[in-house]
Order: sequence, then structure tokens, then C-alpha cells
Amino acid sequence: MDAKIFDQYRQELIERIQAKYVNEGLLETAIASLCFYNVAETTEFLTTIYEPSLCIIVQGAKAVGLGDEMYLYDPYTYLLSSLHMPARVRIAEASPNKPYLSLKITFTMEEIFDVLKEIETAPLKSNPSSDHGLHFGDMNKDLLEPILRLVRLLDTPKNIPVLSPLIIKEILYLIMSDEGGDFFRRYVMEGSATQRIVKVITKIKDDFAEKLDISDLAKSVSMSESSLYHNFKKITRMSPLQFQKTLRLNEARRRLMSQDIEASQVAFDVGYESPSQFSREYARMFGLPPKTDIKQMMGNCKS
Repeated sequence: MDAKIFDQYRQELIERIQAKYVNEGLLETAIASLCFYNVAETTEFLTTIYEPSLCIIVQGAKAVGLGDEMYLYDPYTYLLSSLHMPARVRIAEASPNKPYLSLKITFTMEEIFDVLKEIETAPLKSNPSSDHGLHFGDMNKDLLEPILRLVRLLDTPKNIPVLSPLIIKEILYLIMSDEGGDFFRRYVMEGSATQRIVKVITKIKDDFAEKLDISDLAKSVSMSESSLYHNFKKITRMSPLQFQKTLRLNEARRRLMSQDIEASQVAFDVGYESPSQFSREYARMFGLPPKTDIKQMMGNCKS
């Protein structure tokens, strides 16, 4: 019976998401923390930045790469991110008849803390289900039901300001009552090595265009440089410098897509001293030089 209800919820989500689309791609909604994604064909691997969020697939499948590790998730698995986390992603299952459809619900740290302080917590497990900033959990009808209610709210905009925060809190509560609670707590426990790395990640994210000084970063969180490097790479599967580069290049791509601006100017704006180095590293990450990549991306958006 549960499987039948789950499939009914998922089918309704498919229909509701598809009804919102004219073209493919990312679609922001009237609920600020909710967005959809729709694509009709598989893709190559691209680098993206996850933020604190819950991601679910309602149709299709995606591959997620972290360092040397690879994960495949689909409508029966959810992805939970506790921080700004770089990853390589590829749409692994999609077609014009059955496009890849997904949704993302982002969370603020205040929302996470608000729920954590209200639930009973057992001691943290000594062997966590994941030692990096992403967690994959089993999707079920109890979690899918409030997600569907959140999507239904889009049909009654006047109810969104009051009801959407309550439903998002319910979704967080259900996640944290399961393994997601352990996962989130590891990243917010004051004084833990993991929580210190979260502070470093936030610092790099907020000042990504500035020159990175590992010594100053380590001192700011009372860690040695070697300990900072080891723990940072354990969580993000990247060095701090690689993480900063990923942030810079993703921000550069976003600006080139949304603004009429020269690539050389964007290079300086995101912290590069050499436009030629920017162009090389951009092509290495996204597969094409900036101008060619943006032209192709814009063409895909119009098709």
C-alpha cells in the first residue's frame, strides 16, 4: 500500500512540475527556497555547488561525483547537503518522452538550528553514514507527502507566506528524525573539527575573490595548517585552493550568463589576475572557453 501511495504522490509531482514549464532548465518558483529542474536529455559531467538543501528526483536519475567516489541517485533516494559543497554531476537518465525532473528545497542555518533544538538527540554514531558534506537517504511516502503539499501551495499564492515556512519545518523535522539528524549535527556542533571546517568554507565562500591565506584561515579556527587541510579535504574532497577556484569559476559562469559583460572583466571581478589563466581554467572545468560555452548555453536555453 505504501508503494502505491508513494507512486501516486510522485506522479502528481511529475504532472505539477511539467505544467510549470515552457522551456527546459532551472525554474525558480514563488516559494523562494523551492526550485525545479527539467532537462530532456542526458548530459556530460559538470561541476556544481550544492548549498544547504534537500534535493529529490521525481523522474530520471543523476550521477554525483565527489573526488574518486561516484553515487547514483533516483526517485527512491534523496540527497541532503549540509554546506556549500562542490560536486561533479551528470544527468544519467532522461529523454524527450520522460525528461529528468527534480526539485530542490534550500534551508537557512536558522531553520536547521530551529528544528535541531526541538528534537531529542541520541549520541552521535562513531561511524557516520557519510564523512563528507553530502548524505544520500531513502525516500519514502511520509517525506514525499509534505513535499507535495509544498508544491501544491504554488496554486494558492496568498497562502505561501504563512504555510510554506511551516511545511519546510515539517520536512526538516522528518529528515532530522532519521539519519539526516546525525548528518546535520556533525556540521553544527560547536567546537568540533567538522564545525570549524564549516566556518572555513563559509569564509572562503564569502570572500572567494580575495587571495587565500591558509595560515590565517587555520589561525582563525584554532587549527594547524595540516589539520585544516586534512579535514577540509575529507569533507569537500578538495583542497581549500581547489574549492576557491570552483567557487570563482561557477560565479564567473553565472555572471556571464546573466550579464552583458566581457570575460576579461569577469576574470578580474572573481579574483583572477590573468584573463588567459581564467580562460584556461574555465575551459578545463566546463569543457569550452568562456565565450563559446556561454553561447552554447544560451542557445540551449532558447531551444
